[in-house]
Amino acid sequence: MAVTKTHPIKSTLKAAIDYICNPDKTDGKLLVSSFGCAAETADIEFSWTRRHAIDKGTHLGRHVIQAFEPGEVSPEKAHEIGIQLAKEILGGKYEFVLTTHIDKGHIHNRLIFNAVSFTDHKHYHSNKRSYHEIRRASDRLCREHGLSVIVLGRDKGKSYIEHQAAQNGTSYKAKLKAAINRLIPVSSSLDDLLARLQREGYEIKRGKYVSARAPDQERFTRLKTLGADYTEEAVASRIAGGPRPSRQPGSATGRLACSLTFRTISRPGRAPDTSGGRPLRI
Repeated sequence: MAVTKTHPIKSTLKAAIDYICNPDKTDGKLLVSSFGCAAETADIEFSWTRRHAIDKGTHLGRHVIQAFEPGEVSPEKAHEIGIQLAKEILGGKYEFVLTTHIDKGHIHNRLIFNAVSFTDHKHYHSNKRSYHEIRRASDRLCREHGLSVIVLGRDKGKSYIEHQAAQNGTSYKAKLKAAINRLIPVSSSLDDLLARLQREGYEIKRGKYVSARAPDQERFTRLKTLGADYTEEAVASRIAGGPRPSRQPGSATGRLACSLTFRTISRPGRAPDTSGGRPLRI
């Protein structure tokens, strides 16, 4: 799953850039890329561009964070996706510094870009529309790379690969959901349903959450990850004759998230940029 967040930088631009470029967080700065500027002098170059703008706005830059699901993507692939995202949403018009942090339990990207374009010196306008454009681009790139995304109004998000498997009838989650739906009408309780699943070959694990695993499945699947209709409470309610939670008015059945991460190897010099803008430093 990937989550995107954005906020303005109103002051201390240099401190923000220094933070995201921290070598302890970026594998010795191997996961640092820049476009239209050098990461070491980005705050000065941002300022130089702003001096030429008529509409400078009130912000020095924007900070976008993209966080990936733990274990879902390698740092290299994450950084690659991040570069693609930055180029797409900024159109080669804004200087930026992009880093990938690997010091936490999840890989996440931090993108800081100038609030003023170096091509036309116009100020970047951040609003709901621009944020949704970032999120849509992020989700699409995640799908293209087989990563999970957030889809409003559906069960918990699945990766593109899993979605294709579900379409072909081979998804473990799809099969487990089908088995639960089939057994609910003939079960007297949640315990009875779990016992029936065991007789069909599923291994059941109880703890804070109930999980099930098919005979040839590597990892257990928590029932709650199947969606709002398959939590322990929802299944017990459905066995007792209650409706599916997802079919109740005003219910939110879950969401999908797409996390992006960028990973690149620093090399001396400049690589030509095919977008026609300034060269990308990697």
